[in-house]
Amino acid sequence: MGWNILCDFDGTIALQDVTDAVLVRYARPGWELIEAAWKAGRITSRECMGQQVALLDAGRDELDALLDGIRIDPAFPEFVRAAHAAGCRLTVVSDGLDYAIERILARHGLGPLPVIANRLVADGERGWRLDFPHSRQDCRVGSGTCKCAVAAAAPPRLRNLLIGDGQSDFCVAARADYVFAKAKLIEHCRQQRIAHAPIGGFLEALALLPSLLDGLLDTPRETVSVLPLPSRASTP
Repeated sequence: MGWNILCDFDGTIALQDVTDAVLVRYARPGWELIEAAWKAGRITSRECMGQQVALLDAGRDELDALLDGIRIDPAFPEFVRAAHAAGCRLTVVSDGLDYAIERILARHGLGPLPVIANRLVADGERGWRLDFPHSRQDCRVGSGTCKCAVAAAAPPRLRNLLIGDGQSDFCVAARADYVFAKAKLIEHCRQQRIAHAPIGGFLEALALLPSLLDGLLDTPRETVSVLPLPSRASTP
C-alpha cells in the first residue's frame, strides 16, 4: 500500500499562522473578540473565520505584499520532491485561506500542489469574504475545511499520513494511519495514543520518510517516538 500525505499549512509548511498575520495587519477592530468566542467554544471555527475575514480592509496589492514576505520551512520543497519520487500523493489541507496558500506555494515553485482550503473571495475593492466548499454539516469540530472528510476520501489502496501542528489537526489525527506531529499536536497524539513521530520541521520529516515507506514506523495506535522533542526555540 502507498501513502496519501495530508499536510497542514499554517505553522506546518508556513513558519507562522498566515491567517493571523493577515488579521493583525488588515482587520478592523473586533477580530480578537471573535477569536476569544471561538476559544471559549461559543462559535465554531467556521463561524470564527467567516466573521474575522469579513473585517478585513485591504486591497489585493496590500494583501499580496504581506503574503510575499511569509517564510516557509526551507526543507518542504525537498520533502515534496522525495514524496513524489516515492509515489506518494501529497495534498495541502488547511482550515486557512486558499488564495494565501496558493500564492505562497507558487512563489516557491510549488504551484502544482493540490490545495484544499477555505475560499477567499474579493468583495469590492478592499473587502473580502470566505466561502467554504469543503465544509460538512456533520463535521465534529465545525471546521471550514473538514479534514476528516478529506482523509476518508482517500483511495482504499492508500494509507493516510497526516503532517500537522495544531488544533485543526486534532480530529483528523485519530483517523490517520500515522502522524508526523509538530508543536501542540505532539502532546495530543501522546495523550490519545495515536501512532506518531514528533518532528520540529520537514528536515526531520524527510529523514523519517524512508522508514515510513519501509513499514518501520507503521505501528497503529501506539506512540512511536523516534526523534527527540523539538526545543522551544526550534518550534515556530
